[in-house]
Order: sequence, then C-alpha cells, then structure tokens
Amino acid sequence: MTGTSTAVSRLRAAADGANRWVVLVVLCLSLLLVALDATVLHVAVPAVTEDLRPSAVGLLWIVDAYPLVCASLLILFGTLGDRIGRRRVLLFGYAIFGIASAVAAAADSPGVLIAARALLGVGGAMIMPATLSILRQVFPDRRERALAIGVWTAVAAVGAATGPVIGGFLVEHYWWGSVFLINIPLMAVILPVGRWLLPESRGAEDGPWDVLGALMAAAGVLGVVLGIKRIGGGEGLLNPATLVPLLAGAALLTLFVRRQRRRAHPLIDIAMFSRPAFTTAVGCIVLAMLALVGLELIAVQYLQLVLDLSPLETGLRLLPLTFAAMAAGATGSYTLSRIGPRRMVGWGFVLTAASVLLLTLMGQHDRPVLLTTGFVLLGFGLQSTLFGAYESMLSEAPAERAGGAAAIGETSYQLGAGLGIALLGSVMNAAYAPGLSRLHEEGVPASAGSAASHSLGEAYQVAGRLGGPMGELLRDTARHAFVDGLHLTLLVSAGLLLLGALAALRLPRVMECPPAVTACREPVAEVPAQAGGPDAAVSGTRRETTAPKRLPRPVRREPAEATGSGRAAH
Repeated sequence: MTGTSTAVSRLRAAADGANRWVVLVVLCLSLLLVALDATVLHVAVPAVTEDLRPSAVGLLWIVDAYPLVCASLLILFGTLGDRIGRRRVLLFGYAIFGIASAVAAAADSPGVLIAARALLGVGGAMIMPATLSILRQVFPDRRERALAIGVWTAVAAVGAATGPVIGGFLVEHYWWGSVFLINIPLMAVILPVGRWLLPESRGAEDGPWDVLGALMAAAGVLGVVLGIKRIGGGEGLLNPATLVPLLAGAALLTLFVRRQRRRAHPLIDIAMFSRPAFTTAVGCIVLAMLALVGLELIAVQYLQLVLDLSPLETGLRLLPLTFAAMAAGATGSYTLSRIGPRRMVGWGFVLTAASVLLLTLMGQHDRPVLLTTGFVLLGFGLQSTLFGAYESMLSEAPAERAGGAAAIGETSYQLGAGLGIALLGSVMNAAYAPGLSRLHEEGVPASAGSAASHSLGEAYQVAGRLGGPMGELLRDTARHAFVDGLHLTLLVSAGLLLLGALAALRLPRVMECPPAVTACREPVAEVPAQAGGPDAAVSGTRRETTAPKRLPRPVRREPAEATGSGRAAH
C-alpha cells in the first residue's frame, strides 16, 4: 500500500513539475479521440445503412447527433469546470465517452445508435474545453503555451484527418461497430493515467453557478446549429423545421448575453468580447473551420465519386493535409514569436486561399501531384491560422475564465464547421442542379433527372437503374456538373478566406506579454513547498482545492527587446 501511495505521489509530482509535457501528452490523447470520433463514422455510413436500415431522418440523426449535442453543451461544461474543477469534469467525460462507445458498437437499432452518439456528444463536450483550459493553467509561460497549443491543434488535425483512414480500414476488414471499439481500450488506459497525472484547477468561485444561463446557452446553440445543419441538408431557410429552431436559438442566445451582462457573477465574462484581439480570434476560428470542413466534405465526394477511389484510398489521399498541419503546429510557436499573431493568421489565410485557387485546376481525371500540393498548402495554411487564433484567444482571456474561453473557442469551431457545410454545400447544390436541367431534352426521363439533381451519389444510383446509353449520359453529365460546382465552391471559399485575412489585421502585431514578467511568463501564485513541492510554483500547475493565498512573485524585469514582449500596435 505504501509503495502504491509513493508511486501515485511521484506521478502527481511529475505532473506538477518539469514533466508538464507529460500532462500535454495526456490532454492530446483525449483530444485525438474526440476529433477522430467526429469523422470516423463518415465512411461507415453505407455499412450502417445496410445493416440497421434507418429512415432518411434516422440516418441524418445518426450522423448529426454527436456534433449537435457536443456543440450545445460546450459552454455548460466549460463553465462548470471553472467552478467544480476542470480535471473532475474531464475524468467524467472520459468515463461517459468510453461507455457510449461500447453502446454504439453494440447498437442493434437506429434508436440505440442515435442515443449512443448523443451520449458521445456529452462526453466530447466535457473533454474538449477541459483539455484546453487545463493546458492554459499548466503552461503559464506564453512561449511554452504557444508550443503546447501548436501540438494540441496539430493533434486535432490528425484526429479529424485520420478518422476516414482508420474508419475505412476497419469497415473494409471488420464491421461498422469496430469504428467505436477503438475508443474503449484507449479510454481504459487514459482514465486512470489522467486521474494520477492531471492537476486540478478551478477558476474564481465567486457566486453561484448560473444553471439557468447554462441551459439557455445550451438550448440556444442547439437551435442555431440545428437550423444551420438543416440548411446545409438542402432544406430552405423559410422551411418551419429550419426557421423555428434557428430563430429560437438566436433569441435564447440574445437573452443569454443580456442575462450575463446583468449578473454580478456571470458564467461568461462578456467583457472579453470588448477586446479586439479576442473577438477577432474567435471570428477567425469560425472562418477557418467554415473553409476546412466544407472543403473536406466536397473533397471526399470528389475523390470517391469522380476519381472512383475507395474509402481507404480517399483517406490516404488526405494524409498530406494532416502531415502539413502537423508541421505547422510543430513550428507554430517559433513562427508566432517571430512574426506575431497578425501576420501568422493573416498569411495563413492567404496561403489557404492560394491553395484553394490551385485546386480549381482539378478536373475529371486524377492529378495526384496537383492534389498533393494543394492539400499540403491547405493544411499548413489553415493550421497556422487556427494556431495563431487559438493562442491569441486563450492569452487574451483571464486564467480564471479559461474554461469559459475554451468553451467559446470550441463552440466557434463547431459553428464554423456547421456553417461550412451549410454555406459551401448550398453553393455546391446551387451550381450542380442546373447542370442537369436539360437532360430531358436528350431523352432522359424527367423523374430520373429530378432525382439525380439532389446529389452526385443519387445520380450514379439513377444512372445504374437506367443503364445503357441513357444511364451513361446521365452519369457523365452529373460528373461534369459536380466538377463545375466544385470550381465555383472553391472560388467562394477563397473569397471567404481572403475576408479572414482582412479580419486578422485587428490582431496584435507582436506577441503581447505581461510587462512585469520575464520571457513571457505570466505571474502565478507561490505555493508553500509542503503543499505542492518546489516545482509547483514554477510550473503553475498546483492544485487549487485549498485556494492558497496569492502572494506577489519576485520577477526580474528585462527590456522588451530582449524578450519579444511589449504591447502591440493595432
């Protein structure tokens, strides 16, 4: 028993001292699973459809239950972590995620799978803001934090991009439920390791937690995201099923903001949005995700339906994007300190826009070199943008509000993803359908042309049923219309990215650091040696359960030129 206690004490001391990078590894593994689970099901949808036979609405909810629930609960669990402890919320998230994965893998009906996906969303909403807010506490030194955020964002890109690869491999060799089983052994390891290694931290416990406000935020975000997703699914804006949740969600979010402004102890400090750097960083996250998710969705369709690649081959084609994102994350800290947030985010947007314009050269035939070059530039540019935006957002937020700030960032991430699918998907549909409007003049039945105008996948199914010359004509016409729509969508995306580059001009020109600290280190509380060990005060990862008194910390002042600090010009 004594040996076990000693081992646990040593592990926790490692987390509180120089081995905070071990804490980063645990946090990144958490994020990897959540990001992977967001995309791993995409390639398994045909197998799920064949096995469970869900209705069209049921299939939509199987895919959307996870992101909808996750997006709506981010603010609730992010602010709850500030109150009761971020580590505690994270560990509960691990447990829920593991249980939900087991239920999803064993689902024998669409209803069970939808419920399991919703429960996965609950776990993801507990994990995502907690990882980012703990990272904010563990790395008080801004330069080290920038490096940690670079690793964190790169891992998110790896999870999202490798999801289709892993999912494609598992579906081809096993069955669709195996895409969920991969979470269980990892959660079985990470839950006890996280309990030992991760430090507990809380924000300011001033006043009661606003339960009503948290529920208003959750319902508001759910309504807005649901409305956006329905628009992306092809339903009109004036359709009651789209308009009602959209308006209700917007109204609830407006009331939530007004409530937070009136409360003495708000869930989210609305004053953070008065800081240009914070507001701009949030907007840049939305624009970057809008471009990334919309483009990835269309790229997957292009690779599978136009170039006729398998799901596994499609995932492998997207790997250059992942490797480029990893490179941008690994070098992001150095780049940020050298050129500052404004140039890093702005030029990241410009580079991404250039890659998107390059991809307009895609046509009916495979051009591997062009695709690889475009995906590399796309991954590096967007990752640089997300890195600079996340780092600026977190650094602008007070440490005691880290959970709320992280929840805002992750909600922006989810909203941007939903807007990307809705906006770019609508542009794609608007350009694709007219290309099939004259098929009846060539002898193709009007009903077949109408069904084919919904999507390229449906066009292929209709063409297969028609067969013969008419089927081949329908197939070729639909493929050409899709590529034409792809080119227009890429041009619209490039315009949005350049708009993001203009917005980035409001970010600080250089890394802003507290003027009274050395090497961009933020002041943290001194902790007595017996409470946290000699390294606790240095690392800033002390446990805050006893709320020790904050004492002034002696620091050595150095000129701004030597440390790269100083208030940026806007």
